[in-house]
Amino acid sequence: MNKILKSGLLIALLSIFATGCQEVKPYDYTALKKSKPRSIVVIPPRNSSIEVNAPYVYLSTLTEPLAEKGYYVLPVAVVDQFLKENGLPTPAEMNGISLEKIREHMGADAVLYVEIKEFGQKYLILSSVATVMAELKLVDTRTGELLWRATAHAQMDSSNNNNSGGPVGILVYLISAAITQVTDDRTPEASRLANHLAINAEKIGLLNGPYKVPVK
Repeated sequence: MNKILKSGLLIALLSIFATGCQEVKPYDYTALKKSKPRSIVVIPPRNSSIEVNAPYVYLSTLTEPLAEKGYYVLPVAVVDQFLKENGLPTPAEMNGISLEKIREHMGADAVLYVEIKEFGQKYLILSSVATVMAELKLVDTRTGELLWRATAHAQMDSSNNNNSGGPVGILVYLISAAITQVTDDRTPEASRLANHLAINAEKIGLLNGPYKVPVK
């Protein structure tokens, strides 16, 4: 796990601790346990944010946590290209394909639908904050039954505290902060963190799939 993801997880855990130990109601996994999906196809996300590149940035961060959870994930780039070649050029149109067609042509046991609610980087005076929020829904391609749903949400702050003091130090810090705002886009990392937290959340995350590698 890279340093950015580790720091993001630490911030998230501290935030949870700060808000108190609120009891989490366990998710009802009855449908998921009955379905026992082995393979998942991820449809390129619907986009309700103002960031036009959000669907494919977010899509690129979903395969890893799902695979680590023990599911076979159809290659997202191949799925995207296949749908485009068959008359569905945009994610909005791709999300309208029937479950019957998905199962017939892709053979997946379940389909993950994603709607991006918020995606982008807000620039402040000396830092920027990347925010990602998306709704995830896992649906059985045979029955259309909802197997699992979750909200993926994360924020990442690009600020740093390397001010060495004094006028020169402050000037260097301001210049560094300005450059960071322009060059440091944290939305991909925020997307990875959001997915990791949602999929692995205690009591409400996605259950382990059949290919989950046991932790030694």
